[in-house]
Amino acid sequence: MSRPVFTAHTPDTAPAAARPTMTGVRRKLGHLPTGVALMAESPELLKGFLTANATFESTDLDPVEREVVVLTVATRNECHICVAMHTATLTWHGADPELIEALRAGEELPDARLEAVRRFTLAVLDHRGAVPDDELSAFLDAGFRPRHALDVVLGVGTYTISTFANRLTDAPLDPPLVAYAWEPAA
Repeated sequence: MSRPVFTAHTPDTAPAAARPTMTGVRRKLGHLPTGVALMAESPELLKGFLTANATFESTDLDPVEREVVVLTVATRNECHICVAMHTATLTWHGADPELIEALRAGEELPDARLEAVRRFTLAVLDHRGAVPDDELSAFLDAGFRPRHALDVVLGVGTYTISTFANRLTDAPLDPPLVAYAWEPAA
């Protein structure tokens, strides 16, 4: 249940500046996710997240590498909506179920290159960007370039916005994502 202080807006009740953005999301997805409806209280937050997300989606990281970044941030920040949504995305990409389960559990990934992305993402989070040289070297030794390290930082920032907003508003899981529900380990 959402906190009473936050409103899950419709395009009719949202602040005027959020309405075009909400309409665009509904058109793209075929529905308006409740998390988006709650973020609409701050049109700038909603637009900022969606703009950052579109920019992150255009980085040189491939789709599965980007999802590794997102799920690593989402599990670390315990955002059940982001974990469910991006589990669905990885499933749609045909990712190995073993990879998905390891990401959801915060465990070592079966693919060495993707594990390098996960570990580097954790290093960015743990060290607030001041990643130790050995951890940056391990990432680069896995075949990534310096631009990819910065792409990971963009993903961390983007999904920090989303995970924090979803947790602050206590956004509920939308029905299409129930099959991908996740709870943090105790």
